[in-house]
Amino acid sequence: MKSPKFATPADASLRQVNEADRLETLQSYQVLDTGPEQVFNDIAQLAAFICGTPISLVSLIDGDRQWFKARVGLNVQETPREHAFCQYAMRANNVYEVRDATVDERFANNPLVTGDPNIRFYAGAPLLSPEGLPLGTLCAIDTIPRELSTDQRDALRILARQVMAHLELRRIRVQLEDERQKLDGVLRMANSTGDSLYASARAEIFVKQEQRLVRVPTADLQYIEALGDYVNLHTTRERLTMYGTMKDLETKLPVRDFARVHRKYIVRLDRIVAIEGDVALLDGVRDAHVSRTTVRVPIGSSYKAGLLGRLNLV
Repeated sequence: MKSPKFATPADASLRQVNEADRLETLQSYQVLDTGPEQVFNDIAQLAAFICGTPISLVSLIDGDRQWFKARVGLNVQETPREHAFCQYAMRANNVYEVRDATVDERFANNPLVTGDPNIRFYAGAPLLSPEGLPLGTLCAIDTIPRELSTDQRDALRILARQVMAHLELRRIRVQLEDERQKLDGVLRMANSTGDSLYASARAEIFVKQEQRLVRVPTADLQYIEALGDYVNLHTTRERLTMYGTMKDLETKLPVRDFARVHRKYIVRLDRIVAIEGDVALLDGVRDAHVSRTTVRVPIGSSYKAGLLGRLNLV
């Protein structure tokens, strides 16, 4: 076998890496199996143009595969790690070049050399995290033997740093979005707790009756009825009349327990025992020693859908 003019760096000259730490860092970018992004496509296209190769890849090395965040001149999305030139290149201290893979013992029998895409030339610049852990490479590939010029190698290194800069920006955006979602969750919980506390605080209302205020637990209310400038509050045992409007009273009732069913009626949801057409049947009393009566309250056509939406229909 003819010896190559330039020898591919031996394994011993490649940096040693803690694989568990490397994979953990790679996962932290949350980039594997994501869709194409223009900035990475542009860098891959620029690398192919500068290096004069038909193929260029932004390649990330997972535990058992190399996955391409961006690719030019190659149709597949990933290949097995055991066939990846990049698994060596990512551990190099400089641009890793294979001038002619057919005369390199490490790659001569590689399926990517003996078959499609028939790799002959490979050059890869490592993608290094801020901690110095290799995640993959920006690589240029050709189907004929060749070598890069000094300027091309420098350009490939610069572009690899740009890939990492954009990966870092992407990671920061993902982390910020995760934090925003967590904050939204905390705010929703806080709002829910606040609503519960507020609802608890409105577990009773006070109704002015002549010269006194009468406390009425909202749990005792059956329904509320508008009557001109007055409102009747029907409890399980009595009727209380107050001066005011339905709108004013509605704001003082716990919204989870009451529903407007008609322009003249508000009912407590847990008192509804049946709905017959456009009428709600309400349980009149809760005292087992008193005979039960059923109250019929009309349902307005514009309110019916909203009422049914709040019921646990099966």
